[in-house]
Amino acid sequence: MRKKKTWMLLITALLICGISGFLYISSHPQAMKRANTDNTASPSALLFKVTKEDLVNSVEVKGKSSYEKETRVYAPFGGEIKAWQIADGAQVKKGQLLFELDATPLKSEIAALQSNLKKQKLEADLANFKAAGPEGETSSTPVGAVSEDDSRSRFAASEGRRIQEQLNQVNDESIQLQLAKKQEKVEQAAFVSPEDGIFLFEDSAKIPKSVEESVRIGKIVDLTKLQLVCTVGEFDVFRIKPGMPVQVKVEALKQKKLQGKVEKVSKFAKTGTDQGSASAQFEVTISLEPDEQLIAGLSLSGTIETEKKSGATVVPTLAVNHEKDIYYVMLQTPQGIERREIEIGLETPEKTEVLKGLQEGDTVVLQ
Repeated sequence: MRKKKTWMLLITALLICGISGFLYISSHPQAMKRANTDNTASPSALLFKVTKEDLVNSVEVKGKSSYEKETRVYAPFGGEIKAWQIADGAQVKKGQLLFELDATPLKSEIAALQSNLKKQKLEADLANFKAAGPEGETSSTPVGAVSEDDSRSRFAASEGRRIQEQLNQVNDESIQLQLAKKQEKVEQAAFVSPEDGIFLFEDSAKIPKSVEESVRIGKIVDLTKLQLVCTVGEFDVFRIKPGMPVQVKVEALKQKKLQGKVEKVSKFAKTGTDQGSASAQFEVTISLEPDEQLIAGLSLSGTIETEKKSGATVVPTLAVNHEKDIYYVMLQTPQGIERREIEIGLETPEKTEVLKGLQEGDTVVLQ
């Protein structure tokens, strides 16, 4: 009887456990589903293949096109312009006559200086003649009979003549220098082009009839040499070096793509950006290939290629996780999803190079 009672208790306990388990599973279906799928990717997970491809890091810039070579034309001296030999926007050759200045007032000044110089020389000759006395002698009195007062007078006169000669020499040199400068200006009255290019007036709506000395009249530009001038922040300036290739787009011509090259990177921040909390800006100059549609003043955007690796093993940057200095991905394996630590190389916003930890063809998961 006791044995039968023990079996009844055992059967009852098993029934209670079975019923409890059934009720728990029925009331927690999601928990059981997660328990069975912890090591497999969910239907909403993103899968990425590890690939080999060329990886390029770049810096995006924007700016305006400008002429790389501009030769400014200044008036050699002030005066009336007798005639203009070219028009605004005209093609000019080096040595070609641009305009003629009236040099008459300047020639009058030269003549006056030359007369002054001649007069000064005649006055010096006359003074020397008077000082020499009769028959070229300074005095006929015997040396032993010269009084102390006479000696002092003669010494004073001699020193006076010597100082006057020095003053005359200084004046002569000054006048000669003035003459040389004025004669040089007269030679520039017929002003010729210093370079080949296109001549542009400073104000195309107002062609000057007279000019002042050293005032800018216009400029000569070389249309075949244009550049993109832009600025980059302090975090990008150290990545950019002269000689780096640049892909350039013209905002007004969507299909137009140009090749460029970094020519110069400023070592000093632009004035006004090197103070305060804002990032300092540095100027970068990019030379552009010739193009008949390219003119100054256009809005351009460029992609400066700062780094490039061919045949790199890469994964999407989105799939790379990191904790402090450790980088890892979630790797799909036959046994399920596992965490795989990796060593990274070149990074871009889209792709990251993997140096160790993954091979081409592996699949990483982003859940």
